[in-house]
Amino acid sequence: MMKLSVNGVPHEVEADPATPLLYVLRNDLKLNGAKFGCGLGQCGACTVMVDGKAVFSCLTPVMLVEGRQIKTVEGLGTLDEPGPMQAAFIEEQAAQCGYCIAGMMMRAQALLEAKPDAGDADIRQALEPNLCRCGTHMRILRAVARARDKMRSTSAASSGTTGRAS
Repeated sequence: MMKLSVNGVPHEVEADPATPLLYVLRNDLKLNGAKFGCGLGQCGACTVMVDGKAVFSCLTPVMLVEGRQIKTVEGLGTLDEPGPMQAAFIEEQAAQCGYCIAGMMMRAQALLEAKPDAGDADIRQALEPNLCRCGTHMRILRAVARARDKMRSTSAASSGTTGRAS
């Protein structure tokens, strides 16, 4: 039995330790946001966060994430209350077919949690491992920039700063 923490919820799963995390998330935990794309870590559709870092869940054996914090797109918000990243993707209409979007959001979330002031070049570089075959890259980039601004304003509001000089 393996113990996993996914989106802040503890789970016990019975899986071969070499099983890719993606399979455990989708098959055992019924978290279907991360997608099977290439199975080789070349498309990014399976991207999730482990301890705040973006990882290809198709290449990550479940034994390597036991006891670590795993976050999937389902952990960013809900249908009724989408998180800032999800809301920005909706507002920018960044999904066409939608297959890559969960992976894009998770890679972008990892970037913005690590570097809240990420610039456009940082965003482009961070998203480089993730592919969008529909060609909505410009909308995706705008969505991540919008999410960055939302997250910054939320952070400033919660810390009581207004952005004005004293």
